[in-house]
Amino acid sequence: MQLEVDLAGQRVVVVGAEQASRRVLARYRAAGADVERVGGAAALQRGALAGARLVVLVEGAHGGGCTPRAADVPSVAAGSGPAGPDRTDVAGDLRNRCRHDGVLVVREEAAAVGPGHVTLIGGGPGALGLLTLDAAAALREADVVLYDRLAPTEDLAVLAPAAELIDVGKLPGHHRVPQSGINDLLVRHAREGRHVVRLKGGDPFVFGRGSEELAACLEARVPCRVVPGVSSAISVPAAAGIPVTHRGVSHLFTVVSGHAPLSEEEHLHLAGLGGTIVVLMGVSTLPQLVAGLGRAGMRPDMPVAVVERGYSASQRTTAGTLATIVTAAGAARCQSPAVLVIGEVVRVGLELQGGAAYLARLTESLAS
Repeated sequence: MQLEVDLAGQRVVVVGAEQASRRVLARYRAAGADVERVGGAAALQRGALAGARLVVLVEGAHGGGCTPRAADVPSVAAGSGPAGPDRTDVAGDLRNRCRHDGVLVVREEAAAVGPGHVTLIGGGPGALGLLTLDAAAALREADVVLYDRLAPTEDLAVLAPAAELIDVGKLPGHHRVPQSGINDLLVRHAREGRHVVRLKGGDPFVFGRGSEELAACLEARVPCRVVPGVSSAISVPAAAGIPVTHRGVSHLFTVVSGHAPLSEEEHLHLAGLGGTIVVLMGVSTLPQLVAGLGRAGMRPDMPVAVVERGYSASQRTTAGTLATIVTAAGAARCQSPAVLVIGEVVRVGLELQGGAAYLARLTESLAS
């Protein structure tokens, strides 16, 4: 049975040790409740529960039973005397008192008590459904979340109900928090005994500087786990119906960062390699890229697509050829975030969706 209670402005008493109760406290405070934590015998003192709408019993961090462990809610002697051989269970007494006073009582798991640690999470291209189960579980247990703008952030307060949320996202040409600052935040919060989640878009090890953050944690001797994510290099073309490989068309694909213009040698290698080229962060350098590939020998009628905001309600695909895509993208006012796809697989994707006629017209106009 699931009950929903509006706790805004209501008094909630949390019974448990401070560290073990930290996530429970954060969650109820975020719900607008007037939260007080008490531990052990203090919960049974006269007036401790006065005016409480809800009492939360925090279970031991390592216990699986229905009563809190002694470390979290110690047992006390029956009556009002000190603890002794004839001890009774605080949780049982509290439940009886709450039942008598008409106060709701619930039981919640304790947060782990011990050294802090970091989890680096790839959030995928931004769609909540593409967040992995391991990523969602880590967010539920997070004390702090450092997140980027391309991560799935719309429901972050629900995904990480007990966490402090810190926006460290980067905009093109503007870094709210420099990378060194992000590294310092990860280490500092973890050293304070917290579970720190670094939530990034795509996969943390695909142009995501995840390896730099992992190195910073390892250097500081902070335990760190990596949860991979669905890379936008594959998922965003798929959202537009464009496969990065297709039998008889392309048996390989190359992922390139378009953050900065490529060298002539890199253009030459890309053009000569064949297959599919997927470019991340390449909208601003699109003119240099297509010009360089053209100089390297790529044919002018090579299909090209710009897929903007993959998996969002405003997703859009602009198609063209190597010779026309700059004009087409400019006319459509393409903006980041976007993924560029260069290769015959673009034609395959358009044919699957009935859009091949558009590309054919572009190719004919180029030839005339």
